[in-house]
Order: sequence, then C-alpha cells, then structure tokens
Amino acid sequence: MTANSFSELEDRIGRHFRDPSLLERALTHSSLSGGNGHVRDLERLEFLGDRVLGLLTAEELWRRSPDCEEGELAPRLNTLVRKETCARAALHFGLDRFIRMSEWEAESGGRKKKAILGDVMEALLGALYIDGGLEAARLVFDDFWKPDLEKLSKYHRDSKTALQEWSQERKLGTPDYDVIDAEGPAHAPAFTIEVKIKGMQPARGEGRSKRSAQMEAARTFLIREGVWSKDD
Repeated sequence: MTANSFSELEDRIGRHFRDPSLLERALTHSSLSGGNGHVRDLERLEFLGDRVLGLLTAEELWRRSPDCEEGELAPRLNTLVRKETCARAALHFGLDRFIRMSEWEAESGGRKKKAILGDVMEALLGALYIDGGLEAARLVFDDFWKPDLEKLSKYHRDSKTALQEWSQERKLGTPDYDVIDAEGPAHAPAFTIEVKIKGMQPARGEGRSKRSAQMEAARTFLIREGVWSKDD
C-alpha cells in the first residue's frame, strides 16, 4: 500500500493515523500472513473492534430509546453489529479496494465476501480506537451507523420464523439449512449456510454464527421471492 493510498483512505475515514502501521494491519487479511507470524494481520484488531462497535452502538441505542427495555434493545444491537452490517459499512468506506490479501483469496472473490469485509471493518474500528481512543472510532460510527440507525436496526425481524411461516402457509414444509462452508479462527468464525425449500431455488447467507448465517439465508430467500423488500 502506497502513501497516497493511505492518504486517500484516511481522508474518507476522516482521520489521519498517528501510527500508520495500525491501518495497514487492519487491512491485512489472514490469507496474506499464512499464520507464519512474519506478517501481522487484522485478527487481534478485529477482536477489539467488535467490542468497540458494541459499546458505541449500545450507547447510541440507550440515548435514543430511553423508554425501551433491555429485551427490546438487545435484538436491535445484535443487528447493528452483525457481520453483514459491518460488511455494508466496509463498502460504504471503500475498504474493499484496500484490503491486503493473498492472490488466491483475491481471485476467489475475497474482496466481496461479507465475512472478510465485516472483519476488516471491525479491525478498522479497533485500529482507530488504539490510535485515537473512542472518539476516533466514533467518527466512523457517526458516518455510517448513526444517520441510518433506525433503518439498519429494522433488520432485527426474525427472518427464519418469517420464512418458515411463509413456507408452511404454502404447504411446502419446513425449510432445511445446510452448512456449505465454515472458515476463520475459533474466536471469529465465518459460516456460509444454504436454505432449501421443496421445489424452490436455494438461497445462501453468511454470518459469524450458524444462526446469523441462517437468518441471512432466510432473508435473502424472502427478498428474492418478493416477500420482503431490501429495507425489511
């Protein structure tokens, strides 16, 4: 990554790093490090950034919804911090163009994989926190999450339940969910799951847990069939 690339991305983020190596590390996928220890990848920063995002999101929900109980806030928070939302944020900031990854990962479409994009976004939040504290991370949160908080949190609707009800109403039986792929380290797994309904084309979803991947697959199915819109 060149100095010009750093500058372009930092301008988009709204902060210039005191320690540019943190930004480079946040953009380095594990496929480049190969686990050999010579290249420092994003995984530790991702671990931290996940917690930073959770705190910023919880604080904003607490401030905006003073009358909501914990049971109402929790599903909204889970939606706002999930891997798919983080992947959308990564594309919003154009991070896909700057990810450092192996040639084979790039050729396999790695720059568009939701799991990888989500990891990079979380790592960026972690890097910002280390470089400039919570307020530095808040710059990114306020740019993507805060303006559309209500719209983004609408995705807490249970797509698995909705798909099952839709399927059973049409006497198509209960949807089946199959694990297509599972990758990533133990602390940050990434699952790809396919949902199948008799006589219908399958749909796939990705997520940090099997349940979140199932939810995404069900949502993809519902949108494709016109049951839900992309804003649901």
